[in-house]
Amino acid sequence: MFYLIFKRFYDFVLSLVGLIILSPIFLIIIIAIKLDSKGPILFKQKRVGRNKKHFNIYKFRSMKIDTPKETPTHMLENPEQWITKVGKFLRKTSLDELPQIINILKGNMSIIGPRPALWNQYDLIEERDKYNVHILYPGLTGYAQIHGRDALLIPDKAKLDGFYVEHISLWLDIKIFFGTIKKIFTSDGIVEGGTGTLEKIHQNIKEESKKT
Repeated sequence: MFYLIFKRFYDFVLSLVGLIILSPIFLIIIIAIKLDSKGPILFKQKRVGRNKKHFNIYKFRSMKIDTPKETPTHMLENPEQWITKVGKFLRKTSLDELPQIINILKGNMSIIGPRPALWNQYDLIEERDKYNVHILYPGLTGYAQIHGRDALLIPDKAKLDGFYVEHISLWLDIKIFFGTIKKIFTSDGIVEGGTGTLEKIHQNIKEESKKT
């Protein structure tokens, strides 16, 4: 309990400092988005927060304004057609996630924690319930993100999130933070469309194997 209180304190301080330091990068991204395509700078999406309360997560817009709303990327027909040129770079480098610093300042999220599920990702939400994951604030990055990220199937991702719940500590948060930086520079584990894309691939493989 003491660490969770301390965690909220350093979340606020570090995110405020980060917002100030990263403000030039924010400005460059804002200009690039406006020059690349029509539409707002930020994209809001309903996600599952602590105790399964919904909140709006902020991201830099990486998709076209006529993209179907409230639809997970992996459920779109040919997701690539909806992503802007600048958006492709932002998603590959995870720079589209930077506005979530605002979510951290508002108290919706933490720097380190399980990544927030979409409100309609019922399979992931159900799996996380098995490990009591929703007692924590969702994070900008998390334990699952440095151990496979999008390359993980949903049960494996939920299990890793559960490990974090059981072993949460300052040292583990530090390891996740620097592990995330490494992953960003290598783009390791990124699959366009996210975990759901891999779930569909594995399901198709199973169905094809049954036919043969």
